Amino acid sequence: MGIKKGKVYIIGAGPGDPELITVKALKILQIADVVVYDFLAGPELLKAAKRSAETICAGKADGLHILEQGAINRLLHEKAKKGKVVARLKGGDPLVFSRGVEEALYLKRKGVNFEIIQGLTSAFAAPESFGIPLTRKGKYSSVAVLTGRKSNGEALDAPDCDTLIYLMAVANIENIIKAILSSGRSRKTPCAFIEKGTLGKERIVTGDLSNIAQRARQNSIKSPAVFIAGEVVKYGERIYGHKFKKR
Repeated sequence: MGIKKGKVYIIGAGPGDPELITVKALKILQIADVVVYDFLAGPELLKAAKRSAETICAGKADGLHILEQGAINRLLHEKAKKGKVVARLKGGDPLVFSRGVEEALYLKRKGVNFEIIQGLTSAFAAPESFGIPLTRKGKYSSVAVLTGRKSNGEALDAPDCDTLIYLMAVANIENIIKAILSSGRSRKTPCAFIEKGTLGKERIVTGDLSNIAQRARQNSIKSPAVFIAGEVVKYGERIYGHKFKKR
């Protein structure tokens, strides 16, 4: 793979486990002159960067923005214009509930060479880490990946799909459940919260729509966590029952 100077690579770091980054992304990270990383990009991945690389934290969390998005965009532009190979390291996939699209559009307007390197989203990896399939042939054929919060105050979505997966759901679980129930689903619909999926401290709390919010509070579920609702949740214990017994 030819790595070009004066270029920004917008990289998906994967769901948390550093071994789940792609080979292509790792190769870029190893030769980058500058690494601009988020909190959700596994810190162990920074060890793969060369010693001379400049590392810059641009992390965001609830109530904490080390760099605002506009500043991040300008930073990527400035570093690339100096002829640097820039690795923009983002958790999950850079275009799934991420502001990677804004960064790409900004760089496009500025005439900066860039490339998007796909990553494994936690929406898929976290459930699968506990043996929960997202589909099953002949039974469950549709999946929706949704945001658990909307900044513009709009109602949350709960489409007619077999499996619903919500990111950024912990703080807004009550409203998510209301949206799902309003769409006509049973209160007995199986669901689960998966905290820190794919990491050593991952854990799962299961239940149904009638009690999952209470169980999540009782178990002090915190972000990052993926919420999944649908009959597919039942397969988890059949496939990876030993992992469920940890909770």
